[in-house]
Amino acid sequence: MSKKVREIMTTDVETVTLKDNIYEVAVKMKKYDVGFVPVVEGRKLIGVITDRDLVIRGYAEKHSGSTEVSEVMTNKQITTVTPETTADEAAKMMAKEQVRRLPVVENGELVGVVAIGDLAVRNKLEEEAGEALSKISEPVHSR
Repeated sequence: MSKKVREIMTTDVETVTLKDNIYEVAVKMKKYDVGFVPVVEGRKLIGVITDRDLVIRGYAEKHSGSTEVSEVMTNKQITTVTPETTADEAAKMMAKEQVRRLPVVENGELVGVVAIGDLAVRNKLEEEAGEALSKISEPVHSR
């Protein structure tokens, strides 16, 4: 029986709000050694920012570090899972959407994040994680 996301997700998740700027997001990513930060209003997930978002939508667009989070975050079509989603289903979603992390949401509120690494560290899930990672890493045009 496949584990549930609830059993493998990270629950102590660093977040930012729309009041933060991209410099503060970058500092938080460095401090916590992460490349993904959910954007919340209270506990409600409203977007996500990745290290790639900071570079591509932020600094490469000549935005200063004081640029608002809302300028670079992804807030449309965020793929999420619930704590009851199976790890196998999460791995398939990561592969399909070509993402390495999925916010875990319950009743609209962020309760955790499940990452490809969370799948990989579970012995039974190594195969699923490897398959998801290979699909995530594929160029989009090769599908």
